[in-house]
Amino acid sequence: MRTFDFAPLHRATVGFDQIADLMDRVMSSDIQQPSYPPYNIEKTADDAYRISIAVAGFSEDELNVEVKAHALVVSARKGEETGDRTYLHRGIATRAFERRFTLADHVRVEGASHADGMLHIDLVREVPEALKPRRIEIASASGSAPKSITSAAVN
Repeated sequence: MRTFDFAPLHRATVGFDQIADLMDRVMSSDIQQPSYPPYNIEKTADDAYRISIAVAGFSEDELNVEVKAHALVVSARKGEETGDRTYLHRGIATRAFERRFTLADHVRVEGASHADGMLHIDLVREVPEALKPRRIEIASASGSAPKSITSAAVN
């Protein structure tokens, strides 16, 4: 497998540390990504997303959803089983897990719901007004100052 050296990127850029760190994480081949539990990520609107995780066999009390430093952490731990059950075949995995999703800047978790063995986590991207593109009025060459600088959303 090919490996890339990102050292020139670190020397020639300022303020792109998060992008470089993301590229390092993506390109590292020694980290095995877990495949359990399966999940979907869908775009529900222009600035809205939904992560759906298959959590069959877990109750709401056994699931935990947290946001820690630009990371969404979903974990589950099955409680002790009560009763004497004898399984002939046990195909529903209820092992403990922890799944991490890196959140982009200005993305926040709006809510979570659990229904029909699926955990749905709704995300929304809220870009502050100060970071949105805005149109600046240009003053005329006659030397008069601009009347006012108005900002209007370009998007």
